[in-house]
Amino acid sequence: MPDAYPPYPTGLDEIHQRLAESYPALSPQLKRAASHVLEHPIDIAFQSIRKTAAAAGVTPSTLVRLAKRLNFESYEQFREVFQSAVQAAPVELSGRANKLKHQAGQPEDTLFVEVGDAAFDNIGRLFTADNQTRVKDAARRILAARKVAVVGFRDTFACAYHFAYVGRIAMPDVTLIRGLEGGLLTELDHFNEQDIVVAFGFEPYCAETVKALEVTRANGVQAIVITDTLRSPLVPGACVTFTVANATPHFFPSILSAITLSEAILAECVAFGPDQLVDNVASFENRMRRMGAYVDVD
Repeated sequence: MPDAYPPYPTGLDEIHQRLAESYPALSPQLKRAASHVLEHPIDIAFQSIRKTAAAAGVTPSTLVRLAKRLNFESYEQFREVFQSAVQAAPVELSGRANKLKHQAGQPEDTLFVEVGDAAFDNIGRLFTADNQTRVKDAARRILAARKVAVVGFRDTFACAYHFAYVGRIAMPDVTLIRGLEGGLLTELDHFNEQDIVVAFGFEPYCAETVKALEVTRANGVQAIVITDTLRSPLVPGACVTFTVANATPHFFPSILSAITLSEAILAECVAFGPDQLVDNVASFENRMRRMGAYVDVD
């Protein structure tokens, strides 16, 4: 049997089939890793590689070798198949809320620790070499743009607001799109092919966000999309796409990774942008202090 299959599997069932077929020819360590993968697909989707390796009783490099045996370029690419499969079911917020109530009634309430574990896993999955390359690409496009529109409604409005507020301190041409009182189309009308839109959206996806991307795409605006899966309706037509982990025991998707990614992109802009961006930050701080916006602590 060959060591790898061209091309790599695109579905969870195909991964399971190939692992089952190749199992007899695997080394003892790869067999242990393959068994864990077959038995714990949800853990593969949401845990860090180190945590998965520890649970399987193997090293992280063994999991990488297993992924490459199936012709994946990286473990992250391998895990994305599991993420897409696990996230395929519609998100039901009421079901998550009921689960929280059930957990609170258990003899040992581990909810606090589970929220923390999920947060660390989400952040751990963000800082990969692939995402570092994407961050540099996103920052380059933002710096080259005439104007930057930032879109995110409902559960991701906090992400959009944070990106726009912090970004505007260094880059005054960053604009938060609010879409209030039916003004979405008017707010987006003056953006064109010289501009960039940064859009946030997790399942359940907001119709307003999808509409905003349709409008800006029709005007030639390039899109940087931050979402939860490549199946997201925000992805088509995007020039840069980030899929971030948002798993949590909480009833609403976690925005921790999206906020952290925003900070990484904006830091990259300031670090590699013109000196004027640093001057803009200093000028903003001076204005805020003159207006009494900050309270000094002796």
